[in-house]
Amino acid sequence: MKKLEEAALKKSGTDFTRLGFSIFFMIGVLTFSFLSNGGVPNNMFLAVAALIGAYMAMNIGANDVANNVGPAVGSKAMTMTMAIIIAAIFEAGGALIAGGDVVKTIKKGIIDISAFGGQPDLFIWAMMAALLAAALWLNFATMMRAPVSTTHSIVGGVMGAGIAAAGFNIVSWGTMAKIAASWIISPVLGGIIAALFLYAIKKSIVFKEDKIEAAKQWVPFFVAIMSWAFVTYLTLKGLTKIWPQVIDALNMIPFVSMEMTKKPSLTTALTLGAIVAFMVYAITKSKLVSNSSSLENSRESVNALFTAPLIFSAALLSFAHGANDVANAVGPLAAINDAVVNGGVSSSASIPIWVMGVGALGIALGLALYGPKLIKTVGSEITELDQVRAFSIAMAASITVIIASQLGLPVSSTHIAIGGVFGVGFLREYLHLNDAKSVIQEEETMIADERSTLHAYNAQLAALEEKEKKSQGDYERVVELYKLKESEEKLIKSAKRHLKQTKKIQYVKRDAVKKIIAAWLITVPAAAILAGLLFFMIKGIML
Repeated sequence: MKKLEEAALKKSGTDFTRLGFSIFFMIGVLTFSFLSNGGVPNNMFLAVAALIGAYMAMNIGANDVANNVGPAVGSKAMTMTMAIIIAAIFEAGGALIAGGDVVKTIKKGIIDISAFGGQPDLFIWAMMAALLAAALWLNFATMMRAPVSTTHSIVGGVMGAGIAAAGFNIVSWGTMAKIAASWIISPVLGGIIAALFLYAIKKSIVFKEDKIEAAKQWVPFFVAIMSWAFVTYLTLKGLTKIWPQVIDALNMIPFVSMEMTKKPSLTTALTLGAIVAFMVYAITKSKLVSNSSSLENSRESVNALFTAPLIFSAALLSFAHGANDVANAVGPLAAINDAVVNGGVSSSASIPIWVMGVGALGIALGLALYGPKLIKTVGSEITELDQVRAFSIAMAASITVIIASQLGLPVSSTHIAIGGVFGVGFLREYLHLNDAKSVIQEEETMIADERSTLHAYNAQLAALEEKEKKSQGDYERVVELYKLKESEEKLIKSAKRHLKQTKKIQYVKRDAVKKIIAAWLITVPAAAILAGLLFFMIKGIML
């Protein structure tokens, strides 16, 4: 009892410490917002919205960021501490350095803001309800260890608050249909691409007799593809805000002349990615050739070769996530800030640096305090991951976003990453069944043979037992047959049990799959209903 009491006190002490840091951060944001906007009418609304924004940012850190580093931690390419430090730095860096300069306050045209009739109060209440609803849903999902989409949480919150404020006609149902389609498109695309890359790596390296010789040929190629994908992805999704400065820097290089544009085109991003990929290929090839003599011809050595690229991919995914998704998450806060400061409702609003700061710091803090739960879920509680499998998932995350963005498909980075985890797990099951086909056939043939032998023993027993006069030898044979029959029955039972286990091996935990898919499906409606209820509550308090 004393040991149980000590363990309970230790656990509760850790929980209270986390809660204390969280409350301290939110109160700090509330105080800063209130004091720095003291001369603005309705600044209390803005201060409370900043408090909710800080709460939302911490929940993004606790839930959404796990998808970027979870596979790397699950594969043991990084420790939990290392992952949290890298993700916190690069998420914050992405938000502050390359975060959205201007964000649509109503993401992707979810609702028609003209329906508010130019009433800033209604708009402020709706955005506050949307932000709080999304944050509460993310908090609940994190408690349930279900990785869900931050963007879909915000979409649901904005939709529900908009309906509560101005009716169903305010919603762009065509846009909502596209978002609903992404629930299928995102994980399926991510899963297929991750499975294809894993299969390619297995066929070209892992399944080869001389793995090291194959690795010298193919690892530089796969790492170069990763570099191309990530530079393209980062250019398209993370450098929009600072693109003019990037062009100025590139034009300073001799023999380089780039035309000034507001944002990078796909062709430009692909070209930059190809240049970096070529350099990475050359460097990786030379390093691998010089160090190959110290490597053993084993799967572990092949995995070790993908460790460094996997760490880089986790960092780059975090940077791009910070640059892209943080702006979307603090969009309602930016909208409230614009409505309070300017006294009106506009379709787009600049994000002040302090709002991006709240998002960046909140994500880092939420990840450090509550992120390990979801990191463990993504990294090890869905399927077992090693560096090769985690590398394939990271590749799928970057390539799928590039493809989807160019096709105009609304996809979720969370759904893509989790779909990638599902993809590599189900591929392992498929390969296992293929490998086990001959074993299954042999065991089924053996069971059939043993049944024939058992049938022969039973026939002999029946014949002996029908004899009216039995000799001493007959009695001895009956005893022997019973023993042989018992032995055969045990053998058949054991073989059938082993055959059943061979056929039913599952590398993806079905309970985790069901829980995560259920959370995905109800994210938008759950956030919408919650936002609607919160809007009516806020409106009732204010009127």
